[in-house]
Amino acid sequence: MARGQSPTVRRRRLAGELRRLREAADLTIDEVGEKLECSASKVSRIETGHVGVTPRDARDMLALYGITGDEQEALVQLAREARKRGWWHAYNEVFTGTFVGLEADASSLRAFQALLVPGLLQTERYARAVIRALRPDAEDDETRRRVAARMARQELLSDTPPPEYWAVMDEAVLRRVVDGPEVMAEQLYRMVTLSEKPNVTIQVVPFGAGAHPGMEGPFLIMGFPEQADPDVVYVDDSTSSGLYLEEPTDVRRYGLMFDHLRAAALKPDDSVELIAEAAGRFAEQAAAPAPVHQLEPRTQ
Repeated sequence: MARGQSPTVRRRRLAGELRRLREAADLTIDEVGEKLECSASKVSRIETGHVGVTPRDARDMLALYGITGDEQEALVQLAREARKRGWWHAYNEVFTGTFVGLEADASSLRAFQALLVPGLLQTERYARAVIRALRPDAEDDETRRRVAARMARQELLSDTPPPEYWAVMDEAVLRRVVDGPEVMAEQLYRMVTLSEKPNVTIQVVPFGAGAHPGMEGPFLIMGFPEQADPDVVYVDDSTSSGLYLEEPTDVRRYGLMFDHLRAAALKPDDSVELIAEAAGRFAEQAAAPAPVHQLEPRTQ
């Protein structure tokens, strides 16, 4: 399917423009709230992209900042487009926050994982086992919805045009047995297949590399095609909806971390070979007959 700019990115761009224009008009958030007869917190949430802005509110704010004519109409239209629903709204109970919307519009995705196969590369059975492990109290229906949502996300890698996806993972990802050797073999062989896509690069940081920057935890750097949309770093946090970093210093720091991880990792071809070898071992284990345990006779 062809990719279109996501409403999440439009909202983020509009928020940045409204903040920039307010500052250029030399107005504080409190002053804007007072003049528009709304709370300062509403203005703040609009400028940070935490809430959407109606076309009417956008027009009022822009008029206050002295923006008229074609420039005003272009930004009001952006407000209209930002209110449209993305495909992920069908999974509202699964996707929270802005992550999927940003991911959907990214032109480049640089991911690091230390313990698990990245979500965009997971098989259905592997994803189900992981979700059950992370959410042991979830009902079966919830687990099914989460698995379906994750599979829907993966269509991103086959979009037109697809994003450039570069995944680096620790060797531990290949060794940790999730739901048995059969599932692991299927999962690792799928990674080998996906690595053949021209837009997908996979690297593995071997145990022999020792300590590395990724030991701090998993993260994803999202880059966007428009210069007006700066890169965002998403830091995974299982205790919340994740942390989004947009300050240039933070983005540069994680970009440097990713560069160091790529340098510490095996080359892509060598990484795929290591993954294929691990998949072969799991396939052999899955095919081997289960050992028969005989009880020793008890002595009187």
